[in-house]
Amino acid sequence: MSESLPLQPVILGADIGVYAMARSFHEAYGVTSVVVAGAALGPVAHSRIVRHEIVADGHDPRQLVDRLLEVALGMPGKRLLLMANSDWLVRVVVQHRVELEEHYVVPFLSEDLLDRISDKATFAEICTDLGISVPRTIVQDFGGPEWTAEPVDLDYPLIAKAASSADYQDVEFEGKKKVFEIATPDELSWLWQALRAAGFRGRFVVQELVPGDDTQMRSITAYVDTRGEITLLCSAHVLLEEHTPSGLGNPAAMITTRDDAMLDQARMFLASTGYRGFANFDVKVDPRTGAFRFFEVNPRIGRNNYYVTAAGANPMRFVVEDHVDGVAVEPVVVDREILYSILPHRLLLRYVKDPALNARVRRLVRAKAVAHPLRYARDLSPRRRLYVAMALVNQVRKFRRYYPEVTSTGF
Repeated sequence: MSESLPLQPVILGADIGVYAMARSFHEAYGVTSVVVAGAALGPVAHSRIVRHEIVADGHDPRQLVDRLLEVALGMPGKRLLLMANSDWLVRVVVQHRVELEEHYVVPFLSEDLLDRISDKATFAEICTDLGISVPRTIVQDFGGPEWTAEPVDLDYPLIAKAASSADYQDVEFEGKKKVFEIATPDELSWLWQALRAAGFRGRFVVQELVPGDDTQMRSITAYVDTRGEITLLCSAHVLLEEHTPSGLGNPAAMITTRDDAMLDQARMFLASTGYRGFANFDVKVDPRTGAFRFFEVNPRIGRNNYYVTAAGANPMRFVVEDHVDGVAVEPVVVDREILYSILPHRLLLRYVKDPALNARVRRLVRAKAVAHPLRYARDLSPRRRLYVAMALVNQVRKFRRYYPEVTSTGF
């Protein structure tokens, strides 16, 4: 490690993606990660590979930053690497970079670039200028005192979602979802009124609905080092996404699949924007044309980052060697095929209707080329075994309630 100090990862958050990063750090370096959050939630609870630092209010940026500074002062003999894995937490880190960089390595993009690329409306503009296909997008701004609804000349049903998930994080109203499928103009009017009444003052985007079920979705994870080199690219073919209102669109199962035509478009976006750090793209194959339609880029590694580690390219190694060791890493494009899944196999197979894809899933299961981020052999105490088992059972219940049958749009 740089300066001969031992590595100490410190991670903001407590979801499955945070545990996945802690697991990847443990696999690569044998280290325990410090996890800073408002509670020790199920994915990170009772774990031997994390140490918890609980703050009274995990939604208060000042409390989080103050605890990070306390943690740093308590570990003077360590090289501290700060990670975060939700958009609003990345924003907290970037906005307090000056304070935090006195103690931590902060491997995130600049605030200016974060503002540009994490806004879905601006992202669509950048992609259009680069010739990267995106769904047609209309922006509704709730910021001004004189608010009027923008005309929407798209076919229904259509999609509506917050332009910036960080702006939407703490807005609460009955019927709140991460992504809305809007069937009629009346439904859109209801949504606009609900957002206004809840005090939302950011921007929402309305987009054409690209048809096709979850199996048309793709995920790309990338890392751009401090020199601007894209040293890691990994793509995956999504099989099934989560369908709870708060989790809609998070992949629940996918197969790593190298697709150079799609990765080339991600490369062009990253290079042209001067991107740095981890990025996670959501892409959908338009079944009408076969074109890749880029939906968004998350300014972080992504909730489902363990698929990259499972496919043989532990992403924590790329950020540590770049930011901590100051070493130029040879670029890697992952091409090993594995099944990443947080679902019972029987449940997954029931939703994968395409015979060829279904056969691929069965083949990978038989070959034991399967990864569940929480099922870590070196961290399976009886309480964690029980949690993982109950989480699998809970998936059956959630799909039965929110997505009982495959639909042609994934909604």
